[in-house]
Amino acid sequence: MARPTVKDLLDARGRHQFSMLRVETLEEAEAAAKAGVELLSIPPAMIHDRRFREVAPDAFAFPGENFFEIGGTEDFLRWAMPLYKAGADGVYCSGSLRTVRELSDHGIPVCGHVGLIPSKATWTGGFKAVGKTLDMAQLVWRQVKALEEAGAFAVEIEVVPHSITQAIAEKTGMFLISMGAGAGADAQYLFTDDVLGQNRGKVPRHAKRYADFAAEYDRLQALRIAAMGRFVQEVHEGLYPAPQYLVDCDPQVTEAFRDWLDGQ
Repeated sequence: MARPTVKDLLDARGRHQFSMLRVETLEEAEAAAKAGVELLSIPPAMIHDRRFREVAPDAFAFPGENFFEIGGTEDFLRWAMPLYKAGADGVYCSGSLRTVRELSDHGIPVCGHVGLIPSKATWTGGFKAVGKTLDMAQLVWRQVKALEEAGAFAVEIEVVPHSITQAIAEKTGMFLISMGAGAGADAQYLFTDDVLGQNRGKVPRHAKRYADFAAEYDRLQALRIAAMGRFVQEVHEGLYPAPQYLVDCDPQVTEAFRDWLDGQ
């Protein structure tokens, strides 16, 4: 499948549900691409690594970073331009509406963020669903419309009641990316850490585990400790290095070398 364009995503609204993952490594990006994941959220540095497009040539890639890591509007432009030049298909922007407008005015496809925004959760009551009351649902809608008017083509809608997401989807032309916000959106988004079961501790309600890498990591760590312990034991007991792990030279060379050392 050819790499989708912004127009492709918008044209597919209501006809196709896209899959999306946040990946942190090239190995994860390659696995996602081979599995058929269409949209990838990636660390900005990854788009500058030529190997990314070698392993995920057909993925629509959104580099993303928190606004406080980047700065203001001019900083965002300086951040986004090289990413777009290097092959990013769009960029995440959790900054101001002015920043979204400036990016979109320069032709850079922008994805905004509404609902539960972790870096701004204090404004909506902390790490919990947003939009369960009328006033909060209205807030989410106003955020979506403001981003749309500022020129964003897409928005991540996070931990919003699925019925609210569905209602919003019917009233906007934006490409909606759901993280725990229901099938009314156009794409379903999870973190690879959650999909693979790499996280420990509390897991978000919307995060479904499809593997248990944490248990596998525990198993591998036990193997590491056991192997290293055997190495320590053999060193202490004089069993390592055994002859098969050594190199040697002709005895005459050793004898000549010793004679030479004695004369030093």
